[in-house]
This record gives sequence, structure tokens and C-alpha cells, in this order.
Amino acid sequence: MSKSPQISEAEYEVMNIVWKYEPISTPEVVEKLSTEDFDWKPNTIHTMLARLVKKKALHAKKSGRVYIYTSLVEKHEYIEQKSKTFLKQFFDGTLNSMVLNFIENDKMSNEDISELQKILAARENKGGDK
Repeated sequence: MSKSPQISEAEYEVMNIVWKYEPISTPEVVEKLSTEDFDWKPNTIHTMLARLVKKKALHAKKSGRVYIYTSLVEKHEYIEQKSKTFLKQFFDGTLNSMVLNFIENDKMSNEDISELQKILAARENKGGDK
């Protein structure tokens, strides 16, 4: 996996739109991010799209009077890399430390713990260390 570019939280929201709808034009991105959830101005969105192109997270191709965007970074790869960075930064790189932290600080409900147990049991039944 190649190193993904550093993107801000706001840029990540733009990337989510592109990942979901790509290929997608500038007006379509603007429309999807001009909702009540975001209420971003078109100039802000254009700036973020330009930054993401500059960071090589997006590819822009001119089509008539608009640009069409496609991602240069796979969503699952970006999430995997960010997850590893998060674990390394806050939990010495171990998932066990993170889960233990959530359990000890009552951040996991009984439902969450039950779901985690099911996931682990299914993983164990598959035979697996990955």
C-alpha cells in the first residue's frame, strides 16, 4: 500500500462524496455538499477539490465547462492507513490496548461487547490469523 496523502476532516467529507458517486462533476459535488448537513459555500468546495487534486488524492479531467473527478486513493486503503496511524499514535500500535481502553472507560455498551464477541468467534471459526 502506497502512502496516502494527508487530508483534513473537511477534505475527507469531499472524498466520501467522490468515492460514493465517482466519476462526479464539480456541480454535482457542490450540490451534494450544499445540503443542511454541510451548508458549505461553492467556493469552499472548489478550494477543497483543488487541494485534493494538488495532493494527488483526486484526478480532475476537464469535460466541456466542468471538471470530472475520480479518486486516486482507494477508500479502504486510506481508512486502513489512518487506522494504523491512530493505533500507533495513541495505543502503541496495538488493537488490544485500544479495545481495553474503551472497555475500562465504559465506552463500550454490553451490545457493543456482544457484537465484538460475535465477530471474534466468527474470525476464530474461520481459522484465522491474518
